[in-house]
Amino acid sequence: MLVGLKEILDMAEAGGFAVPAFNVYNMETVMGIVEAAEEAKAPVIIQSYSRLFTNKEGYYVSPIVLAAAKAASVPICFHLDHGAGKAEATKALRWGATGIMIDKSACELDENIAYTKDIVEMCGAVGVAVEGEIGHVGSVNDESMGEFTTVDEAKTYVDATGVAALAILVGTAHGRYKKKPNLDIQRIADIHSAVSAHLVLHGGSGVPDDQIQAAVKAGIRKINFGTDVCYSFLDKVFETSRDLIAIDLFMKDAIENVKKFGLEKIRLLGAENKA
Repeated sequence: MLVGLKEILDMAEAGGFAVPAFNVYNMETVMGIVEAAEEAKAPVIIQSYSRLFTNKEGYYVSPIVLAAAKAASVPICFHLDHGAGKAEATKALRWGATGIMIDKSACELDENIAYTKDIVEMCGAVGVAVEGEIGHVGSVNDESMGEFTTVDEAKTYVDATGVAALAILVGTAHGRYKKKPNLDIQRIADIHSAVSAHLVLHGGSGVPDDQIQAAVKAGIRKINFGTDVCYSFLDKVFETSRDLIAIDLFMKDAIENVKKFGLEKIRLLGAENKA
């Protein structure tokens, strides 16, 4: 069933678990994640990166996600990930997204607040909740990591914007880690106690399981997985014999591998049997 961002994160808060948010790029990655969610009886967020809405891929992927979500027996939110601006957010809304992220974390706090507040008002007019970001979650290729999100910054931002979800910088980055990250679990707990928005951890791919579980216990309610979804799909594609010409048959093992990955993260985050 298709549900909104706030609704699915409210479930996570009430149940003390985190909803896995999987970035998808094509029909096969959608199929793998939905099959995992159905088997595990788990709520999931299926999201697509802003680039797919800047370009044309989102136009084709969106109907696939919506059809899968509406046919599913478990709650599924369709979310825009790292929305670059109003144009991408508008396209995502028109194409059926039930959650919108706007990412102006690289801007000064006042500018971030002003832009995010505008998006919250726009999305609120059609009943869609918004995720924002305070503390820029960069790439593993960056020379250094930015300053971690503070409690005061998080509270100021949430109170001023009205976001339903808040991505915070506490030690993760996007991409495949060169060395093990070290999350600030106490910072997560302190921010969770101070703000009304549900907390989000970006850069979940490659974070050690014990740190993921500690983060969930401290109050993280949504964890993003993008890079490892891609690897789970591509690793199996590269292994599959090119003698198998029919594309639907060629893709079966790749779909199964995405499903396997999805099941692992659903269970790790405590979302199994929570639908």
